[in-house]
Amino acid sequence: MRRHKSDRAIAVLILTLLIVGLIMIYMIGPMRANVLNATYGTDYSDNYFFLRQLLSVGLALAVLVFTFKVPYRLVQVLGKWIFFAGIALCIILMILAPTGGDLVSCQLGACRWFKLPAGLSLQPSEVVKLGLVLWLAGFLSKSREKRSWEPAKRTEPESLKETFWRWWRSSIVHFWLPFGGMCGAALFLVVIVQKDLGTGASMMAIILAMLFMSGIKMRYFIIVLVTILAVGVLSIVTSPHRMERILTFSSEDSSDAYHIENAMIAIGAGGLWGVGPGNSVQATGYLPESINDSVFAVIGETFGFVGLVALVMCFAVLLMKLLKVANFLQDTEQSLIVIGVFAWATAHVVINIAAMTALMPLTGITLPFLSYGGTSMLFMSAAFGLVLQLSCYTSREPRKEILPERLDERRGRREEFGRRRQ
Repeated sequence: MRRHKSDRAIAVLILTLLIVGLIMIYMIGPMRANVLNATYGTDYSDNYFFLRQLLSVGLALAVLVFTFKVPYRLVQVLGKWIFFAGIALCIILMILAPTGGDLVSCQLGACRWFKLPAGLSLQPSEVVKLGLVLWLAGFLSKSREKRSWEPAKRTEPESLKETFWRWWRSSIVHFWLPFGGMCGAALFLVVIVQKDLGTGASMMAIILAMLFMSGIKMRYFIIVLVTILAVGVLSIVTSPHRMERILTFSSEDSSDAYHIENAMIAIGAGGLWGVGPGNSVQATGYLPESINDSVFAVIGETFGFVGLVALVMCFAVLLMKLLKVANFLQDTEQSLIVIGVFAWATAHVVINIAAMTALMPLTGITLPFLSYGGTSMLFMSAAFGLVLQLSCYTSREPRKEILPERLDERRGRREEFGRRRQ
């Protein structure tokens, strides 16, 4: 496929979100600094958070341009190594966490960050997410060609033992063990060890979306779906603080309820047009994490219902653009990469907004390109830079592979059922 111009609308939407995020941090930053200075005795300047966010945005744009320009063949080669590097960093973090020290940053009993020079930090789970998208795309595209998820067809009558070994040699070894092992290890390190269910939820969305679009048979997909949902439920019921969040997030005595109630107050106080820039009351200390996870509520207070609708529409258009790019890429691996980025961004947007509007229990997850912070923005920008590069190789005709296979599979089951009835 000859290279053509990229989808510039994606770049414009990303730049718009980054600018809106900078404006919000510029307005909220001084209030956040005053709250922290008064509470913890720190000495943050009024422009501290804005300047750090400005640095993060500059690095994010540099990373986006880099992944847009880097040869795709290099991405294919390095994809699995990025995933393995993320897993290795999570293991190192797990080993260093009990001793603490200057290399690990822990908050509220969860150790999720490495401390870097100049006051910076690195969250290994973000490396895992990007690597997971790249590794799964390559693995699933190769498995699709060989149909590795299903056993080789039986050519002659066989015993139960022979059936098991046929499954083992042709399907379990080549697909289910590496798929389950790598995805399970990633989820274990993030959800169980780092106690980060929000990030784990976005990883589950990536796995399920890419597996579904790989063309796997529905019965296998349903088995994986049920397994992941069971693991998610088990991780909740075996964790006291997660169960407390679910059972008491609407209780007036819960700290989570306090957070959600103040988020709802902020959105309600904004009315139709908002209170105007710099006039937020909730950001002065009433709303926790006003520059991070709660930035959506502060935008609602500042710019009102109209501002929130415009923001949601911006995200909706951006996500629809990703689906369009994936639909018009003829290469399976490239299409799966875009689907993975779509699931990644969608999970962040849906979970964050649902938590801020009391539609689900509170969980710590950033709003893409808007929340304060560096690691999430950097790796999200890297993923979108790669999407921009792949948008240069779309065709004029959409893909016509996965859906017809599903229809043929359903038609075959109907014909078989009809023959049995006769």
